[in-house]
Amino acid sequence: MKKTTKIGLIIGIIVIVLIAFFYPRLADQRAEPTATGSTGGGGAQQALPVNVIQLKRETLRNQLQVTGTILPNESVDLRSEISGLVTRINFREGQYVTKGTPLVYLNDDELQAQYQRLKYTQKLFETQENRQKQLLAREAISQEEYDIVLNQYNTAISDIKLVEAQLAKTVVRAPFNGKLGLRLISEGTVISPTTPIVSIVNIDPVKIEFSIPERYANQVTIGSPIYFSNESSSEEEEGKVYAFEPQVDLATRTLKLRAQSPNKEGKFLPGMFVKIRFILEVTEDALMVPAESVIPELEGYKVYVATADGKVEQKKIQIGTRTESHVQILSGLNEGDLVLTTGVMQARQGMSIQPTIIN
Repeated sequence: MKKTTKIGLIIGIIVIVLIAFFYPRLADQRAEPTATGSTGGGGAQQALPVNVIQLKRETLRNQLQVTGTILPNESVDLRSEISGLVTRINFREGQYVTKGTPLVYLNDDELQAQYQRLKYTQKLFETQENRQKQLLAREAISQEEYDIVLNQYNTAISDIKLVEAQLAKTVVRAPFNGKLGLRLISEGTVISPTTPIVSIVNIDPVKIEFSIPERYANQVTIGSPIYFSNESSSEEEEGKVYAFEPQVDLATRTLKLRAQSPNKEGKFLPGMFVKIRFILEVTEDALMVPAESVIPELEGYKVYVATADGKVEQKKIQIGTRTESHVQILSGLNEGDLVLTTGVMQARQGMSIQPTIIN
């Protein structure tokens, strides 16, 4: 009994497997005439629905998306040229000052005393020089005696100019127009040439520093436009390249550039991170197709176009500049051609299609 039961079970399993394998195929064969809409022989091929674009001439802006940093137009930490005691501070923190504005005064009592003494000496030698000149004119003294007094007079004038230069250094002045930072000293502080006093920054215009890959180095020109923005605002500002390094950085294989842009409202501050669109070149009347339309091959590239009778035609192309979403066509297509943007993988030469033109 047990052996008979086992044999019956095996036969039952085989029957189930055979039914499961052959039944779907029979069903498909019976349903095929209905699916194709034909009662015999091979049915008519259905047209493939696709989207196409009509090629038009447009302006191509070959650009790079890079990041950069805002730099001040001018920036310096003010220090005194000489050592001395701070007697007066003539500015407020955060104040805007113009070039030449006196900011800090140092004690100049000793220099003022030397200056007065030299002025008296100059007056004495000036009187002697005038007297000796009159005597020389009457030949009452020799030329040598006059030259000695004249030299003393000229030396006194030089000593006065030296003290005047030292007195000028007791006043620290703004070297350019700009906004002052936070004060680092107080009245009564004895400072030296190494003591920082306050920072001064000019941020109108600002400079934008960024780097580009070395392969684009030959496309950089003075005056090339850039467009930049930061995280606080999506609105782009325009700048122009005014200088770049004469050599490529060996470590990063990049070329460093600087651009300049007006900043009258003080929107951008030094140290800010910015996103930059750097315009390498502008090409007028370029033919552009979506990147998904271009098919790479061993011999180059191809695209599919829709013909007037609703068929697919394959065309070999030569490409140029690539952007994030489009590719420039240098040859192989003409203005007005209808290029497939969907169904590219299913399309074949001569296939019937239902094209829909999209903008």
